[in-house]
Amino acid sequence: MTELVLSETRDRVAILTLNRPDKLNALNYALIDRLLSRLDQIETDDGVRAVILTGAGERAFSAGADIHEFSLSVAEGADVALRDFVTRGQRLTARLEAFRKPVIAAVNGLAFGGGCEIIEAVPLAIASDRALFAKPEIKLAMPPTFGGTQRLPRLAGRKRALELLLTGDAFSPARALELGLVNQVVPHGQLTPAALDLARRIVSHSQAAVASILAAVARGLNQSIAEGLLVEAEQFARMAPTADLREGLNAWVERRKPTYDGTWTHITRPAEARRQARRLDRTASGDMPGDRPSSMPPL
Repeated sequence: MTELVLSETRDRVAILTLNRPDKLNALNYALIDRLLSRLDQIETDDGVRAVILTGAGERAFSAGADIHEFSLSVAEGADVALRDFVTRGQRLTARLEAFRKPVIAAVNGLAFGGGCEIIEAVPLAIASDRALFAKPEIKLAMPPTFGGTQRLPRLAGRKRALELLLTGDAFSPARALELGLVNQVVPHGQLTPAALDLARRIVSHSQAAVASILAAVARGLNQSIAEGLLVEAEQFARMAPTADLREGLNAWVERRKPTYDGTWTHITRPAEARRQARRLDRTASGDMPGDRPSSMPPL
């Protein structure tokens, strides 16, 4: 049986590849379920710090939902279609949006419908100059169902999103960049190297701090600024007693690169933490910003 989601790991980065190239990597139920399973495995794997998600073949990231399979669910009634298709797809995009390790979409071709909704949900995305995007659900007489009516307006603004949602027109990588759907556009042959470079620049930092930032943004984005600031403070409070934060502070003062153990290890001896903090204060006293080496940015 063909593996629907290929997986390999390079330098602590998992590369997941949607593997239905003959169907333009259309999202059938089995593929969605397999991708969710892969994400569950990666979440608890300390050897993986980031994820790159791409599509097999040269033509598509994902052309969207498997319409033949979806139409069978619709024929059985709204309750079945909601259960099998809508809930499943929304569970996938919500999982990607709230994942505690950075997910980078490497958009290698068509990203239509559900494929585009994956791009909207992930924290980061890089597009090949051969990529093409579209929200074509209107052409099937239906709205997007994996979160596209909610996330795209938040990314692109109400009017620009509605133009795409109501026309179904395809749009270019340059347009996707302008709308904030992707972070950068690169030549096709540089797509995987660019995604790996971005991932490596992230995984060099504390895994716990990365998770805290992802959680703060995902949870706070759609709240008021006051509520979002509470989320931010909560995430800092989670980091405050960790060995990673102590290591980051010590390394900054000692003018060296920090070494993180990649876990949520907490300092369990408050007295020792206080002694380290006092040492940090003594070392830092009288230290002017101009004395810092260029490799150590100011806090």
